[in-house]
Amino acid sequence: MSTTPPDDHDALLGPADVRELAAALGVRPTKQRGQNFVIDANTVRRIVRTAGVRPEDTVVEVGPGLGSLTLGLLEAADRVTAIEIDDVLAAALPSTVAARLPGRADRFALVHSDALRVTELPGPPPTALVANLPYNVAVPVLLHMLAAFPTIERTLVMVQAEVADRLAAQPGSKVYGVPSVKACWYAEVRRAGSIGRNVFWPAPNVDSGLVSLVRRDPPDTTASREEVFAAVDAAFAQRRKTLRAALAGWAGSAPAAEAALVAAGISPQARGEALTVEEFAAIAEHRPARPDLRPEAHPARP
Repeated sequence: MSTTPPDDHDALLGPADVRELAAALGVRPTKQRGQNFVIDANTVRRIVRTAGVRPEDTVVEVGPGLGSLTLGLLEAADRVTAIEIDDVLAAALPSTVAARLPGRADRFALVHSDALRVTELPGPPPTALVANLPYNVAVPVLLHMLAAFPTIERTLVMVQAEVADRLAAQPGSKVYGVPSVKACWYAEVRRAGSIGRNVFWPAPNVDSGLVSLVRRDPPDTTASREEVFAAVDAAFAQRRKTLRAALAGWAGSAPAAEAALVAAGISPQARGEALTVEEFAAIAEHRPARPDLRPEAHPARP
C-alpha cells in the first residue's frame, strides 16, 4: 500500500484503493456479515450530502468496513465514531484514516464491537447516524441505535431496497409492518433515494435504498415503548387476521382484545397494516391486566 498521504480531494477511496486495501489485509467480503464495500467516491459524497452532515456534527457510523464512507464523513463532520465488529477491519481502519486524512485523524474514534451491544460511545454524544448497514441486521441495528442514543437527531442509512421500502412504508401499504411502525416511534421516515449495484464490491444481487429518519417526539401515551412494541409484534405476527384475532394471545383472549380495541377507538375488524404508531399506542394503553404474564416474561423486540 502507498504510504504517501493523498491530497484532500483524493482522500476518498476508489475501486483500485478498495481492492488494494482488501488484498493487503487478506480481506474477502463475506455474505455472513453482509459485507459489500462502496467503491465509488461520488456515491460517498452523495450519501454525505443527502445526510445533511454539518461541520458541528458528531457522526456515528456502523459497519465502516474499509473506510469508504468514514473518510467522506470525516471531511464533513466535526467527529466520527465508527463501530466495527470485524477484527481485521477494525484493526486497519485507524491506519487508513491516518494515511488518507492525517489532518482529521484526531477527530476519529473506533469502537471494536457488535453494534447491537453498544450502549455508550467515546467523546461527545452523537448527533447523526450515517451508515451502509449490513443487509442481514439492518433493522435491528437501526432500531437499537435510535433507542440507545436519543441524541441522534438525523439518520441516513443505506439498506437493501426492500428493507428501505418497508422502513418508509405508510399505513395501508402492502409492505407496511413491524419495521415501519417501530421506526415511526422514533422519527419521521422517508425514502431518500436509490443506489445501484455497481457502486459496491462485490456487487450485491439486490439494489439498495437510502432512508432518512429525522428524530421526533414519541407518541403522547401512558404506555411504555416496550408495551407499544409488544402490541405491534402481536398484530403483525398474524397480519392476515383481524386485530381481534391477532391480539387474542396478547390480550389473553379474543373478547379481551376486542374490549381493548373498542376502548382505543379501533375497529376489532381492522388489521395491523392499517394502523399508525399512535393507534398502536392507544391499544397498548388498554391492554387488560394479565396475572399469567409478567411484564419481563415476554419483552418486545427492539
